[in-house]
Amino acid sequence: MRIEEQEYTKNFDIRIWKRVLPFLKPFRGTVAVILIFNLVCSLIDIVLPLFQRYAIDNFIEKNTLHGIWIFAAVYTVVILFQFISVMLFTRSSASLEMYVSRTMKRACFVHLQELSFSYYNVTPVGYILSRVMSDTDRIAGMVAWNITDMLWAFFYVMGAFAAMLLLNWKLALIIMLIVPALALLTWYFQNKILHWNRKVRKINSRITSSYNEGIMGAQTSKTLVIEEKNITEFQEITEEMRVSAIHAARLSAVYVPLVLICGSLATAIVLSRGGILVREQLLMIGTLSAFTSYAVGIFEPIQMLARNLAELISVQANIERVTSLLDQEPMVKDSPEVIQKYGDTFSPKRENWEPIRGDIEFQDVSFHYPDGQEEVLSHFNLKVPAGTTVAIVGETGAGKSTLVNLACRFFEPTGGKILIDGVDYRERSQLWLHSNIGYVLQNPHLFSGTIMENIRYGKLDATDEEVILAAKAVSADLAAERLENGYNTDVGEGGGRLSTGEKQLISFARAIIADPRIFVLDEATSSIDTQTEQLIQKATEKLLKGRTSFIIAHRLSTIRHADLILVVKDGKILERGKHRELLEKKGYYYHLCKQQFQEETIQKSSSWEKS
Repeated sequence: MRIEEQEYTKNFDIRIWKRVLPFLKPFRGTVAVILIFNLVCSLIDIVLPLFQRYAIDNFIEKNTLHGIWIFAAVYTVVILFQFISVMLFTRSSASLEMYVSRTMKRACFVHLQELSFSYYNVTPVGYILSRVMSDTDRIAGMVAWNITDMLWAFFYVMGAFAAMLLLNWKLALIIMLIVPALALLTWYFQNKILHWNRKVRKINSRITSSYNEGIMGAQTSKTLVIEEKNITEFQEITEEMRVSAIHAARLSAVYVPLVLICGSLATAIVLSRGGILVREQLLMIGTLSAFTSYAVGIFEPIQMLARNLAELISVQANIERVTSLLDQEPMVKDSPEVIQKYGDTFSPKRENWEPIRGDIEFQDVSFHYPDGQEEVLSHFNLKVPAGTTVAIVGETGAGKSTLVNLACRFFEPTGGKILIDGVDYRERSQLWLHSNIGYVLQNPHLFSGTIMENIRYGKLDATDEEVILAAKAVSADLAAERLENGYNTDVGEGGGRLSTGEKQLISFARAIIADPRIFVLDEATSSIDTQTEQLIQKATEKLLKGRTSFIIAHRLSTIRHADLILVVKDGKILERGKHRELLEKKGYYYHLCKQQFQEETIQKSSSWEKS
């Protein structure tokens, strides 16, 4: 909260706004059209009172219609030109808003694809979404509408003052004396109103978040019977928003009449002083009429300038948030030499990619996470020949995933090096390595779309037959067969129409269809029932043959046949060896197996008694 307040209270800084220029550059033509027709609109608005002056002095005062048709024709042309100008200006501004918003969103999305795994590990999803969606929209709206409104207001105020000075400089000076008082009044109230409106927006974000939690956690709320607590908390947030909104409304209720008073005061002074001049025949009534129009009309643009300037300063925070995302450097990135040879994420040079066997070697590897100084690995050495199955076991939070993340180059070692097929993997492309890795997570994510489409993400050019074969290899066809449209059934948002086990089976098929040389199973069978697990066990034993694989396991029964078992505790490798060797040592692994066996026996006994 404190960081946001510091951003909001910054003064206008042109350097921050310069960061928006690259997003405007492709649309220079649209910006030029907006500026031209914005200026035209303001000039026409300045000229219209002069038509009023001419009509009064030449037709009403002289009591004649001589020349009225020429006047009407010219006036019609000007109004028509104003109509066209407003239409083109509005259309161009709407287009610019969409263009800038789209360009900024695309830039953010592309950059997010380039950021490292570690960024998503520490950054909340809500933080990213608010920058990609809300902040970009607000910046685009400010550039397309608010800034152009300010330009119109500036052009009109300057032109109106110039016209008033030409019509009667003495009356113009009287109006100018009121303007500083109005500007001071506007500055004071707009700052206050802006403060409360910001608060309303922040509370509104909390309400949105509360809605999201209430909907996503509806089942949990009902099982915990905390509906009343949820309602109480929601009422507190909405009450806070009501109070803030009323504060803003009260200030507006005072400010608007004060502005009207200033406008009425200016009109009264013009009519009073101007009436005297007309009576003394020092001023024509048409001139007084035009002058009154300027005096009344000049206050709204001044008010608009002040309001938009306050909003302009506020939007700086949105620009800083978006640019901070775009300035975020990937923690893991390829060197220029590697990119030149192998290409990057969006332009890979696959013809230069070497075939991968799957030999992996940790050489004197040390590692600590970016947000910590304590080493998770220290001078660690491990050689994994191609085709070896390595199982990693340990308690929750022991650091099992660290080894795998290093091997997959989601993180890079802070000391030592990791070799793939005898070459430091930093000498080759990240995409080269990641394209040869099949990764099955504990909590699989499915994309909106059909089962067929979700499996095909593993190999985008796969045929329907290849998809079906991959599904059958891990029994994912069972999930497809029970649904009304089979493989063409939509899985829903995040796979919501499927059970966790079915989502896991589909993620298995998605990984297998890519035919990777390195396989990672991150507690991948923890959400699957025993019968399905046995089916997958048989399938993966066949599929993993000849591939280098890492299995992060919670159920120790699934890793008995692994070529190497690493026992991890507090980020350290306590033991290593095969299943039988580790049992014979009667160390930490032995006690883990014994403890899990006892827990499983108790669970089976309890289930048997209930049945």
